[in-house]
Amino acid sequence: MTGKANVKRPSLDALNSAPCADTASSDTSSPRHSLPKQTIRRPELRKIVPLADTTIYEMERRGEFPRRFHLTSRCVVWDLAEVEAWVEERRRASDAEIIKRAPSPDVRQRKTRPVRH
Repeated sequence: MTGKANVKRPSLDALNSAPCADTASSDTSSPRHSLPKQTIRRPELRKIVPLADTTIYEMERRGEFPRRFHLTSRCVVWDLAEVEAWVEERRRASDAEIIKRAPSPDVRQRKTRPVRH
């Protein structure tokens, strides 16, 4: 006895033949129905998008960042093409000055090294 529970898992054939809600739709032009060519995990995402995890999750929740999806119960990935398209969109928005920038801090109100005029 190895101490592991005997768990019956469905075969790959059973999984492949099971109907999927996404494939039942007749709209094939939607990007949700196309399979990603390459997926990335969180460490690769951090290299491409240097934002904190909580910032990414909040932006996902608001619909401002590509949504992650589960490959398995413990493996979360992003579609690389969607992430790259998002970065390019942000670059264009930044160049067009559409993205509102945070105001510069008032250096006269700093506690350490205040600037006096």
